[in-house]
Amino acid sequence: MKNSVDSLTIDDFHPEPADEALAGPVLHRHTFAFGTTHAAGRVLGAVCTAIERLCALVLAVDVLVVFLSVILRYFVHHPVDWAEEVARGLMIILVFLGGATVLARAQHVHIDAFRKLLPASWRPVLIRIGGWAVAGTAGGLTWSAWLLLDDAANVTTPMGFPQWLTVLPVFVGALLMTIVGIAVAAHRPTRSTWWSLLGCCAVCAVVWAWDVYVPDHAIPSWSLMLIGFVGGLALGVPIAFVLALSALLYFISDPSLPMVIYSQQVMAGMDHFVLLAIPFFVLAGLVMEVNGMSARLIELLVRIFGRVRGSMNLIAILATAFFSGVSGSKLADIAAVGGIVVPAVRRTKQDPNETAAVLAASGVMAETIPPCINMIIIGFVANISIGGLFLAGIVPALMTALALSTMVVIFGKKVDPGSAFISRRPLFRLLGGALVALVMVVMIGKGVTSGIATSTEVSAFAVVYALVVGGLTFRELTPRAIVDLFVRAASMAAGILFIMAAASGVAFALTVLQIPSIMSTSLLALAHNYGAVAFLGVSVIIMIVFGAVLEGAPALIIFGPLLVPIATQAGVNPLHFGTIAVVAMGFGLFSPPFGLGLFATCAITGTRVDEVSKHMFKYLALLAVMLVLLILVPSISLSLPRFFHMA
Repeated sequence: MKNSVDSLTIDDFHPEPADEALAGPVLHRHTFAFGTTHAAGRVLGAVCTAIERLCALVLAVDVLVVFLSVILRYFVHHPVDWAEEVARGLMIILVFLGGATVLARAQHVHIDAFRKLLPASWRPVLIRIGGWAVAGTAGGLTWSAWLLLDDAANVTTPMGFPQWLTVLPVFVGALLMTIVGIAVAAHRPTRSTWWSLLGCCAVCAVVWAWDVYVPDHAIPSWSLMLIGFVGGLALGVPIAFVLALSALLYFISDPSLPMVIYSQQVMAGMDHFVLLAIPFFVLAGLVMEVNGMSARLIELLVRIFGRVRGSMNLIAILATAFFSGVSGSKLADIAAVGGIVVPAVRRTKQDPNETAAVLAASGVMAETIPPCINMIIIGFVANISIGGLFLAGIVPALMTALALSTMVVIFGKKVDPGSAFISRRPLFRLLGGALVALVMVVMIGKGVTSGIATSTEVSAFAVVYALVVGGLTFRELTPRAIVDLFVRAASMAAGILFIMAAASGVAFALTVLQIPSIMSTSLLALAHNYGAVAFLGVSVIIMIVFGAVLEGAPALIIFGPLLVPIATQAGVNPLHFGTIAVVAMGFGLFSPPFGLGLFATCAITGTRVDEVSKHMFKYLALLAVMLVLLILVPSISLSLPRFFHMA
């Protein structure tokens, strides 16, 4: 059983016996998807390991740059003009080089449920085709990045830095992804390996020849993009590469679009200072886990609530809510809580499947607890106040937490809290640990709501606080542990942000196709004829479906900019709509049968999806009621923003 989600893919939950290299059992941090039995594999593995450590160093320097720039601005009154541009440049290195190492470790999120619906004899070939699709997509990005690199040769940034310095990591990272993709697809070659490659090349050649020699009946670009999207999902291609492949096919098939724009859009998707809050908050949460703050807080909760009915599940809800106020990553929160609570559940003879269902439901509840990463994403892509979104999510989360807590108490049983842990810490140390963590949460909340600092600056302070104060207080952080947690945080952040980068290309293609205009006309007509509630209902269905299939970030990136302007025109407050969209997306993310969050929760807790799903439905029914209530009563989400004059 794992204590983190830094190596989770859907294939980890359902191993493919046909080819362990591409869809094997859970991959540990020392393994690579392409194998290291041959000299070439060992060299590539050494390169990827070195790049992982480089990305960890880049993340550390990025935190330091942002932290020092805040100190100089607010305390010394001497702002550093170049700090933001340097921080964004470092993030580009982290995302594209880190994205290649995440691919090498097979840690990119993807779904293999669709592939498993097909006959078992087809799966080895389909896995190989998916591998070649990844390699081909990375190769297309490499070519486009090379064109962009050449285009930026004599251009400088606003601060006077050479533009090619920011483009170079995109090219190098894409090239490394191509090499890794080929190595993974060709690992342990069989006859199906080369037949699948030949088939992919033949299909590409036929499509190209058809468009060239039968131009009057050429395949529309939007059709190829849709085929790439659906086909990639069906093949189990990682979500980020599904999006990148869809956009690539559109750019290749539309002669009016220069290929250089493709890499420009991918790069632009995450080249923003505000997005640095994502890796920083993830890092802060991991520091809390490693230095013992998480374990102390959960043990203190057991001491307080241990004799209440359903106490272990109640503690899972409370702990998830608390840690959501620090890390921003819901799967990271569930990993931190599940790694401690579930063993305690087993020691107290409770059903771990029920606890896994509670954790998944808590993940939905925690989607709007600041500093939620998805709140940051939708605020960024839809131009909504992130501080206002943080405030808007607090009351809905508290109401949902109260409802879930009531349900677990009603259905729960009493346990002996003394058997929950093998050994017990002194109460004074538990109180000290809780106090240190509480100060961190208050600091984050106060910093964001006061407007003194941006979410990115606050997140950098949170990292430094967790490292320095937590490290000095508990003395459990060793140099090796610090290096490892920076590597883990860099990998997790690269996986999240690379999805955002890839989704940016799809969003651009949808804009060229005038999809926003078409959706705006239809949904505005719906709102005009049936009211804003009908529009919100349709939007919720869209977010639930795509939240389950695509995972949270790409669903919000694609549909956030499309739906938020329509919501505004329909008379819906953007803060209210953003909160509803994030909750609906989380509902889909943790819902059976395709919700990636549910699969991840089961992997973390060592349970089976089919067993957990049986316990999950009553919590989903409750969450659905809370979502409907949130739609019908806007003041639930808008009361705090209005109180702080942010709505």
